[in-house]
Amino acid sequence: MTDNICMLPWNWLTDSPLLATAAEAATESEAEEGTLVLAGVLLSLVVIYFASKLGGEICSRINLPPVLGELVGGVLIGISAFRLLVFPESGSLAEDSLIISLLQNTAGLPPESASSVFAAQSEVISLLSELGVIILLFEIGLESDLKELIRVGPIAAVVAVVGVVAPFVAGTVGLVYIFNTPVVPAIFAGAALTATSIGITAKVLAELGQLSSEEGQIIIGAAVLDDILGIVVLAVVASLVKTGEIQVSNIIYLVISAAVFLIGSILLGRLLSPLLVGLVNEMKTRGQVLLTGLVFAFSLSYIATAIHLEGILGAFAAGLILAETDKRKELEEQVIPLADFFVPIFFVCVGAQTDLSVLNPAVPTNREGLIIATFLIVVAILGKVITGFTVFGNPDLNKLAIGVGMIPRGEVGLVFAGVGSASGALSEATEAAIIVMVISTTFIAPPLLRLVFKETEPISQSVDKVPE
Repeated sequence: MTDNICMLPWNWLTDSPLLATAAEAATESEAEEGTLVLAGVLLSLVVIYFASKLGGEICSRINLPPVLGELVGGVLIGISAFRLLVFPESGSLAEDSLIISLLQNTAGLPPESASSVFAAQSEVISLLSELGVIILLFEIGLESDLKELIRVGPIAAVVAVVGVVAPFVAGTVGLVYIFNTPVVPAIFAGAALTATSIGITAKVLAELGQLSSEEGQIIIGAAVLDDILGIVVLAVVASLVKTGEIQVSNIIYLVISAAVFLIGSILLGRLLSPLLVGLVNEMKTRGQVLLTGLVFAFSLSYIATAIHLEGILGAFAAGLILAETDKRKELEEQVIPLADFFVPIFFVCVGAQTDLSVLNPAVPTNREGLIIATFLIVVAILGKVITGFTVFGNPDLNKLAIGVGMIPRGEVGLVFAGVGSASGALSEATEAAIIVMVISTTFIAPPLLRLVFKETEPISQSVDKVPE
């Protein structure tokens, strides 16, 4: 009998009706799951855009920056309130997501597929959010003046360095000597204080019509340098946690690669931009300006990511380069609808991932964190505000505005908290304190910027130029 089985054709098993039926069922299940992932993404986008516009419109009517409304809208639909938009990174499960519950009740999502659909849907929204901040920085680059940025470069460098060193030293020393925090967690918390969210600051500056002002250009230049310095600081601290020692070679590599990338991409880009414009002029199909610009922006973002920098630096550099061409105005106009689609996803997701439960003093573990957080918030604000007063030689500059523009930590600060939590270096109290500091600086900066800046043009005009 065994011999007879062995003599059967090799494909007998694969041709078995039972196995074929099982394979077909698996394929159908995967196809159905893919459809449900798409349904989950569509529902998420409906919720995101509704929260974005509702929050933005309310804030606009009470004379607050619309981006603040997008952040608040994100908080309301996120982990802190209605749990429509939650992410596995925050510790949420499929059953915590109201969108997954809606899919189960309306689209027939089986319970056994809920976890995989939730993970896939969350990943898609996270990717769209990352695309949103890349497109935002590309748009900000287009609206910036490279010559002006180069002119204020030395000033921006001073502002950036002071904005990194002052809060880092004050935060670390204060935690060690006032709160008796162990050295490594104190260093991590101090490192989180160095970040500046260029996305949030740039959006508010654009809404205020101050993006092209000298103060605005100093803030943007300093925020870009802050991003680079922040990456270096994060790499150093992460290395310290993992190995117990600082790898000097890694620091040197990051600094050199960042400098070479920014300077090299701008110099090379200025040489290539006439070729790009000539290519666009020869094209006859629709979207030639926008798609060519995006190819250039995404290429530089990829290169930045490949050498362990932030993709937003590449997008910003691409915008600066293309802003020097005669296609600038046309590209700016065509990017706006694209930004209207992607950018709100980024800001709403930042708000949705903000866990306000760490502010609840009724939880004993939060109390210590809130006390430490109060200290970190003071250091975070003062450590950035003083940066504006390091600018000498120009009495007409709004120095307070420069310092306030450096305050928001946003998603950058959350990255520090996430890396610190994943490494096991942070206690619950210290992690909660960092999150509270990030929340506070993110939400306090937009209205403060409105107060310290004298608007150069009506808000309604500047809002038309940027995504809401």
